[in-house]
Amino acid sequence: MSQDNLIKLKCKECKQINYNSFKNKKTIKEKIEEKKHCKFCRKHTNHIEMKGK
Repeated sequence: MSQDNLIKLKCKECKQINYNSFKNKKTIKEKIEEKKHCKFCRKHTNHIEMKGK
């Protein structure tokens, strides 16, 4: 996988970057939103894809 497909996910509540993931930008045009555990909030929250470079 190339670095172009790498995205960062940040917590919607505390705005901390918690996760890195890969996305095929040719097939998926919309931003990714996933429910994951935030170690700063200490609970499961929605994480959204950050704006690219």
